Amino acid sequence: MLKIGDIEMKNPVVLAPMAGVCNSAFRLTVKEFGAGLVCAEMISDKGIIQKNERTLNMLYIDEREKPLSLQIFGGEKETLVEAARFVDQNTNADIIDINMGCPVNKIIRCEAGARWLLEPDKIYDMVSSVVRAVRKPVTVKMRIGWDEDHIFAVENARAVEQAGGAAVSMHGRTRVQMYEGQANWDIIREVKQSLEIPLIGNGDVKTPQDAKRMLDETGVDGVMIGRAALGNPWMIYQTVKYLETGELTGEPTVKEKIEVCKLHLDRLIALKGEDVAVREMRKHVAWYLKGISGSGKIRSAVNECSKREEVVALLDNLVAECFERKAG
Repeated sequence: MLKIGDIEMKNPVVLAPMAGVCNSAFRLTVKEFGAGLVCAEMISDKGIIQKNERTLNMLYIDEREKPLSLQIFGGEKETLVEAARFVDQNTNADIIDINMGCPVNKIIRCEAGARWLLEPDKIYDMVSSVVRAVRKPVTVKMRIGWDEDHIFAVENARAVEQAGGAAVSMHGRTRVQMYEGQANWDIIREVKQSLEIPLIGNGDVKTPQDAKRMLDETGVDGVMIGRAALGNPWMIYQTVKYLETGELTGEPTVKEKIEVCKLHLDRLIALKGEDVAVREMRKHVAWYLKGISGSGKIRSAVNECSKREEVVALLDNLVAECFERKAG
């Protein structure tokens, strides 16, 4: 069973911390489908210590989401430690995670995210400073390296361990790869063999069978699912059940998809207000409707909506159309 510090998970299936997606409304919805651990989207250390209102709102955690890992990012030791201390003392997060994997230029320019992958010594210094400042377990999410010529996966993960980190999550791509190409599970296996602390594997887990294969082939303690869960929290449920029983559960019906989509919408409205939530929900609706016959025009129409009732009416109409087609 996956255990990070003194925090025990019910299973080894972990929701990845996806920027712009993993707010409380999404996390709770995924949690209810059985995830052992959910991770919050990355939050700026400077935004926290400057008490930026939007940033502080991102720290909200519903008790039903727990256990939860809250991720921070930054490039300077002093501000990262101060932000971690604030999270430790002022939130109900179970775990504090440090982002060393984000590949986007905006984060790299701040000397944060994947920029750390080039400096194992800096990793040790930063992580050990955070560990000393907080009581909650500290983990790190990283990539295998910067590019093909700079893969310090083992050195970087061991630096986290030696600094007192409680676990590492590793995405099997380099920073240069972004989200393209294939994740390198061989390197993840090498990292696992070099660590005593838990390692969570990430990258190219698109099906329950992929999750089982990653656990079997690499020996990781947990498996992290990201993009495969977008609009598809059933993937989490199917993976948990497959790992427990070896059996694959069925796909959801159109009506089931739409009902969860509407629940997600209502939670997002409660979290952020109708105007912001309806706009943010447009991408989620597209993910929920993926693969549903005749949903293209609904997706386009939702992109013009500004009110909850408009979105719900479109979704209910789609269910009715699908039912009529099936009956016909």
